[in-house]
Amino acid sequence: MKVVVSGVGLISCLGDTQTTWDNMSKGLSGIKLSQPYDFLAKYPLGLIDQHPSNIEPITIEVIKETFKSARLSPPLQNMGVVVGSSRGCQGNWEVFAREWLENKCPPQNWLNTFSCQPSTLTAQYVGSFAPVLAPMGACATGLGAIAQGYELIKQGYCEQVIAGAVEAPITPLTIVGFEKMKALANNGCYPFAREREGMVLGEGGAMIVMETEESALKRGANIYGEIKGWAMTCDAGGMTAPEESANSAIHAIKRCLAHGNLTIKDVDHIQTHGTATKLNDHREALLIDRLFSHRPKISHTKASMGHTLGASSAIATSLTLLSLDQQRLLMNYQERELEYDLNWVKKTENYSFENSLCFSFGFGGQNAVIALGKYKI
Repeated sequence: MKVVVSGVGLISCLGDTQTTWDNMSKGLSGIKLSQPYDFLAKYPLGLIDQHPSNIEPITIEVIKETFKSARLSPPLQNMGVVVGSSRGCQGNWEVFAREWLENKCPPQNWLNTFSCQPSTLTAQYVGSFAPVLAPMGACATGLGAIAQGYELIKQGYCEQVIAGAVEAPITPLTIVGFEKMKALANNGCYPFAREREGMVLGEGGAMIVMETEESALKRGANIYGEIKGWAMTCDAGGMTAPEESANSAIHAIKRCLAHGNLTIKDVDHIQTHGTATKLNDHREALLIDRLFSHRPKISHTKASMGHTLGASSAIATSLTLLSLDQQRLLMNYQERELEYDLNWVKKTENYSFENSLCFSFGFGGQNAVIALGKYKI
């Protein structure tokens, strides 16, 4: 049974699905120097609006984008829901804490601010009575959610699933936390550059509708691509830094390819994690060079929209599916000299390709990989 993708929706600091695609095609970035909190320093950020967003409106907009793309209308009682978030409603709880310290005010509507809120909102919008899941795997959350949705279909629980991740991570606690780790860039996001500075926080999210091939064809859906396989491993070596040898990540890549009945040489394109941090980019570039001697095309997204943490891999997957559907690769936004000699996508171009891998590496040594393919009847 093939699991195909019939809907793709995303929101980023560059706009909705189509606007993000158009802006990235032109080599534009939505990252700007901002100071949303007067008690913290200015940082480059990928804000959707002028001020930090709450997760609820982002979630609703992503759902609407995805349903519009899938040409579906709720209620869909048998549609599974797998929507994750690494930060959830953390911003709401920071507001609760400040209000309590300042005025001793008890939090209002706190029952609507659990970490599963994006999944709950999606299930309510869909009207689902099928399985509803809210996974979290640090920055690999989005890929983990898509993988779980894929398995719900493969194991016969649902014919259709909406899956992805949403983040509103620009909060004082998040900024200070990454600041203390010296992980934040001061000027911009420059993945794989010699003079990369670190990560840039961004807001956004993405979801996809997956369904059986039979279901999609029966309703005449546009099929963006096929989910061919996935794999996840964990370094289990530290709280933040990735394991230097990349052996665990390489194992995830090989397992993913085996799951999808693919070989290394079948991979035409790789969507990297590319955080612009020293350790992550170095390890990722080395493992690509070590495994993929045939030099597939290499992309990254975070220079254009920042690091949306748990949502980043869902956004990257969505953009890759659009590329597979249109057979077109978006240029990498890059302002500084690159350190690694990989086959970078340097301009937006038409490109005939069959298979792509998306990588996602998260704190705690999370390694997630998904294989996407051009749909063929």
